[in-house]
Amino acid sequence: MRYYHLFLAILLIGLSACGTSSTATRGSNYPKMYEEKPAVLLIMPPINKTTHVEAKDYFYTTLAWPLCEKGYYVVPPFLAMELMRNESAYDSEQFINGPLDKFHEIFGADALLFTTIHKWSKATLLGTITVNIEYELISTKTHESLFKRRGDITIDLSSGSDSGTSSSSAWGVLGDLLSTTINTALTDKIEAARLCNNYVLRDLPLGKYSSRHDQDQDEPAGSANFKAKVRP
Repeated sequence: MRYYHLFLAILLIGLSACGTSSTATRGSNYPKMYEEKPAVLLIMPPINKTTHVEAKDYFYTTLAWPLCEKGYYVVPPFLAMELMRNESAYDSEQFINGPLDKFHEIFGADALLFTTIHKWSKATLLGTITVNIEYELISTKTHESLFKRRGDITIDLSSGSDSGTSSSSAWGVLGDLLSTTINTALTDKIEAARLCNNYVLRDLPLGKYSSRHDQDQDEPAGSANFKAKVRP
């Protein structure tokens, strides 16, 4: 009888542990998004910590669309960039840790999206680009972080050979290799940035202009730090 009670106690503890475990949700990961409910977003010029100078432009030109799809009004990026350049405010580094209320006054922005590119490397023969990038949405009113994710993302831009038509002969392998090299060389790097943005920002809670605004708190959310591989 004593062993029976011991077994029962262990079983109950196990069931209790299972019952208390939960999957991360948008509501639990990004509670301040639902508290502040930002409607107007301003995209700051990306902070580029790599030697690939053009990476900054690849990301800046592809950030607005996924935010609009999420239901946010995005201040037109190129108009904002022109104004910031005229005001010598093109370098986001000088603002990320400072007061942001001026951006609310001038642009009407509720929050600013900062992106930091930590790594950009291209493997031509493999047809891949690997990016380590960080996204952070910061409130212009409270300067609190509303949304933050950092990912080590590999974008596979190779032509691939999984269609069943590639040859296993030496010529076939060489042909696949040349095809991958050429296609990667011709692929616009903006596509890689677009895929990164879409992958990371799909976790962002829906905005004011979405028909499902404030109804997605219980949807599963990804990790704040992650690794992923994406393809077009």
